[in-house]
Amino acid sequence: MFRRFGVLAVAALGVTLVGAVPATAETGRAFPTQFALPNGFMPEGIAIGDAPVAYFGSRKDGSLFRVNLVTGRGEFFSQGPGTPSTGLKIDRRGRLFVSGASGGDGRVVDARSGKVLASYKFATTTDTFINDVVVTDHAAWFTESRGAVLYKLPLRHGRLPKTFETLPLTGDFVLTPGTNANGIATTPDGRSLLIVQSSTGKLFKVDPATGVTKQVDLAGEVLTAGDGLLREGNTLFVVQNRLNTVEKFALDRTGSTGKLLAKATDPRFDVPSTVASFGHRLYLPNARFSTPPTPDTPYTAVAIPRP
Repeated sequence: MFRRFGVLAVAALGVTLVGAVPATAETGRAFPTQFALPNGFMPEGIAIGDAPVAYFGSRKDGSLFRVNLVTGRGEFFSQGPGTPSTGLKIDRRGRLFVSGASGGDGRVVDARSGKVLASYKFATTTDTFINDVVVTDHAAWFTESRGAVLYKLPLRHGRLPKTFETLPLTGDFVLTPGTNANGIATTPDGRSLLIVQSSTGKLFKVDPATGVTKQVDLAGEVLTAGDGLLREGNTLFVVQNRLNTVEKFALDRTGSTGKLLAKATDPRFDVPSTVASFGHRLYLPNARFSTPPTPDTPYTAVAIPRP
């Protein structure tokens, strides 16, 4: 399934399988519940499409790494630009949309070949952090953690645009010190966007046409250290990184209200940042934000049952 790239081959990386879950009816094979990422990789984002393959981005240099979820084996497949890669999403055309964090940019990468298909410089100031991304049928939306804006790539008939659009955020969303807009998802009806503000623990609904925001009523729940978002149907999963917790909410159709259904944690969590799903499991990379990074620092991703 995977190509090999010289010294970055899987055998040289020593990626190993740790643990297993029961075989699934879909595959008849056991899936790993934990797998190693390269030492010093500094993961943050994760993306999984229809195939059992997970994609990760490096905060160190932006390189991309993919793992076969059936075997736990992985490899580098796209060299980074030297600046971080954070949020990732994959579309049905096999394209990875990558947030460029402090690089102030985003890029689109062929998930098979690793070729950069397009790149966009969203911000020229040093006070920028392009944190996460969500892809819809009509656009890719990127969050900016240092400003009250979203960046939009219009996808007319699936074609990548030459330029991007900037959507100022107004309404209930107000910039505060720290990390502002972080994870992003769509509402169940697909008409609006959801963003979590890490610094306040609030969730906001965004009108993609006007940028007007309204705080989502979570019945008093505060999303402290809110990071990656994953919505499936009316269910929203929120990663609370430094709390080592994933919260599960039931949203109304418009995404205006949410009810907490469950909280999940795991002894293997070490500041997980984002979340993706495959089958009956959630997959989370351990970003280890509280651990000083070195070239030898180990990193893992873990799978847990859906809460």
